[in-house]
Amino acid sequence: MADKAGDEDIAIVTRQLGRFPRGMVAIGARCVCGRPLAVVTRPVLPDGTPFPTTCYLTSPEAVKAVSRVEADGSMQHYTDLVVHDETLRSQYQYAHRLYLAFRHELAARLGDSEEHIAGTSAGGMPVRVKCLHALIAQTLVMGHGVNPIGDLVMERITDEFNPKVCRCTTELG
Repeated sequence: MADKAGDEDIAIVTRQLGRFPRGMVAIGARCVCGRPLAVVTRPVLPDGTPFPTTCYLTSPEAVKAVSRVEADGSMQHYTDLVVHDETLRSQYQYAHRLYLAFRHELAARLGDSEEHIAGTSAGGMPVRVKCLHALIAQTLVMGHGVNPIGDLVMERITDEFNPKVCRCTTELG
């Protein structure tokens, strides 16, 4: 929560998503130009809906690049890696535990209940790969080396999306 979302951030994320960013409490990662790439969302939305996706991808460029990977059928390949590669599986399980710990700390600070989402992280962790957008968001928010699948996908899309190279199309304030 070190990078709290200001009014300009909220306006940019609203344009990125095409809707108001419900439950957003901080910017989790920024492009080199300063625009948000991923946000941190509270565990319970303002209407009381439990929301396990704490790290939420907002960059349209990242969403587009990751969507291409999902559309080409790679989800099964990444799930197979998790199932059959013991080292990668262990790292993926660790990413899951870090996600839960991160959300728990956020919930404690905000007074949110995790009762309805206890043990649920995002992206299919810890046993399968379900949503690459969530895994990339975790990689952007928590850094390279935390989520092995997020890291692999980031490497794969680097020609289309790289947080160190501005390719942003969302207009600033």
